[in-house]
Amino acid sequence: MARTATRLLYLARHAEPEEDGAGLTSSGARQAEHLGRRLASLPVDQITHGPLPRAAVTARVVAAQFEQGPSLVEEETAGDYVPHLPSRDEVPDAWRDLVASFLADVSPDEGSAGARLGARAIDLLAGPAVDGRPPVDVVITHAFTIGWLVRHALDAPAWRWFPPSQCHAGLTVIRYELGAPPSVVVANDMTHLPADLRWTGFPDRLRL
Repeated sequence: MARTATRLLYLARHAEPEEDGAGLTSSGARQAEHLGRRLASLPVDQITHGPLPRAAVTARVVAAQFEQGPSLVEEETAGDYVPHLPSRDEVPDAWRDLVASFLADVSPDEGSAGARLGARAIDLLAGPAVDGRPPVDVVITHAFTIGWLVRHALDAPAWRWFPPSQCHAGLTVIRYELGAPPSVVVANDMTHLPADLRWTGFPDRLRL
């Protein structure tokens, strides 16, 4: 039973976008192609993506690498939003000012909207392959959303979706099964990318 209900959720951040966000840079297009080749052997009928162009275009390029292209499904819960706006009391003293500074421009209304989307993302994207969910899912999304789903899988405090450390076209895989906690089996993996396409969209101080 547990074996048949096991589900793998493949989460990828969109590829490198143009400055205006309308499409991908030439490097981003190459990143998306390599990501698609990495995923092309998966048994998926559809790829879910966020509504912003950088996610939608990445998903189209990824789908084009499959022998039989999966359908594309736009889903706002795979979009770019702050999934949880923490109060200062939630964050340990050592990082309180850092987190507050990073999120200073997020309005209460944006925080409320993000919280609703974050809750729906857990409902729609997390969990084992029951109630009609396929055993493998691919979602092209954003760093904040990936951080939120990883935080949920690890049962970490809500504020620990921060910091949103995901490279463009980096791949994270979460395994869900019945009777066991979720496992983050791959995190921000870039082995499908040539060296010159790695680490874009990632803070310099954290690069390895």
